Formats: sequence, C-alpha cells, structure tokens
Amino acid sequence: MAGLGTVLTAIVTPFDDGLRVDEEAFVALGRHLLEHGSDGLVVAGSTGESATLTDDEQIGLVELAVREFGGRATIVAGAGSNDTRHAVELTERATEVGAHAILSVTPYYNRPNRRGLIAHFTEVARATDRPVVLYNIPIRTGLDMPNDLLARLAQIERIDYVKQANDDSLAPIDGLGVYAGNDGTFARTLDMGGAGGILVASHVVGDEMRRMVDEPERRAEIDGSLREVYDTLFLTANPICVKAALNLIGLRVGGLRLPLVEASEEERAQVRQVLERRGLIPAAPAGEVART
Repeated sequence: MAGLGTVLTAIVTPFDDGLRVDEEAFVALGRHLLEHGSDGLVVAGSTGESATLTDDEQIGLVELAVREFGGRATIVAGAGSNDTRHAVELTERATEVGAHAILSVTPYYNRPNRRGLIAHFTEVARATDRPVVLYNIPIRTGLDMPNDLLARLAQIERIDYVKQANDDSLAPIDGLGVYAGNDGTFARTLDMGGAGGILVASHVVGDEMRRMVDEPERRAEIDGSLREVYDTLFLTANPICVKAALNLIGLRVGGLRLPLVEASEEERAQVRQVLERRGLIPAAPAGEVART
C-alpha cells in the first residue's frame, strides 16, 4: 500500500502580485520539493488553498503537475467537495488530466450521517479508475470518520488510503494505507507501518523528513529535532506560516487569497528565528530587524 510514495508534500499554490496562480513559481517549487525528499505532490489540497481556487485553476494545476513531474513523482489531486456532484466532477476532471490518485475530503458544513458518507464516497470512487485517498480532518470539516467507518469505506473498490488528521484516531485500519495528516504524527505513522505522510513541513525540512524514512533507527531523534518547525509552521491558519517561510528562504510563493491574510510581523519573526536556527537563512545582524 505504499504505491503512492512515503513523503508526499501538500504543495502550496504560489500567487503573483495580483494573486493570480503563478505557474512558473509552482513548477520551481515542485522541482525543489522533489529534489529535497518528496516522493510526490498533493496538488490543490487545503495547504494549496483549494477553497479559494476556481475549478479551472485547480484542475489546471493538477494538469501542470502531471506534465512537469508525472514521470518521476506521484501527483495526488485534491478533488473534494461537500456537494457530491461537484466532487464527482472534480474527480472525473482530475482523472482525465492524468492525476495518479484522488484526495477526497469528508463533506464539510452539511455533515452527512454514516449512510450519507458511504453513498458520497461510493459515487466519488465510481468517478475514477485511480486510487482514492480519504481525508479525515474533523477540525476543518466538523465531522469525524471513526476507524470502523473507515474500514467499511475500505470495502469500496478504489478507496485504498486515508489521510488521517485526527491524531487521537491514528491506528492501522483494515484495507487502508494510512497517511499521517499532521506532521507531528509522521514518525508514529511510520512506526506503526503506515504508508507515510501528507506533509507541510517538508516544504522546508524535506531532507530531514526523508531521513526519518531512510534511517528508522534515528527517527525519534530527528522527529524531536523538528518539533519546533512543526509548531512554528502552524502558529496560525495553514498555509500562512509556510508561505512566509518559503518567501524568506527565497522560494517565491507570494501571498494568500482572502479570507486568509499574510503572516503578522510577530509570526514572521518567529518563522525567521526557526529558519535561522536551522541554518536555512542567514541570521540578521545583531540589533537589526529583518524586513524580508
């Protein structure tokens, strides 16, 4: 069940000064991630600001990723919705442009019951011939899919994985490869034999996260050393701080579309301090406030 790769980065969507999708920056960032530990990219997920992308922008990014990287990396397309018809349409379109797998989030806001969830994901799975990764993230959707329901959903053909972002429910699930949905549970997921992680911190510490896969005897040590990175990148709503970090490093990703706003001076200062401590950017001269 590790066929999608172990380190999958939920890539941010770069914007230009007019907050239009910056395809050149997206390709540059994708290359960087694949050169620094990632096996694949999750395109137009939560970290990719899918909530404020049009359908054409979303599918266009998936198509671009497949064209640029599909021969050497796994491209997982964010294609979820709380409207089953919309989720099916996005899934069909992502499949048509060559996505290797589909990430489908629990329907949010309308919060369907168990029968509704089974019916919803049955229709999504019917819309593709690619593996489907369920996305369980109750903090965003207001609805948790317990592990017994996930095991039931695993009986649907093509539902092969889950991105588990409910840390309290992280456990093996019959019939599903489990991906860590939060960076802080990546090590635990690997230890229990899970498929890997769909990660954010791998934007800036991808080589170290790869070492957690390749050097299991040092996994706990590396994980401990990265805790401040995980915490800092999630000081506020994702992907505010990871975009601040990437811009500070010199990987151009631009700003965010409302209602998300750019990092505050205090948040940017905390991000900068972590990057400096890890040697990812030079330290600012004593007494000087960096304005990058």
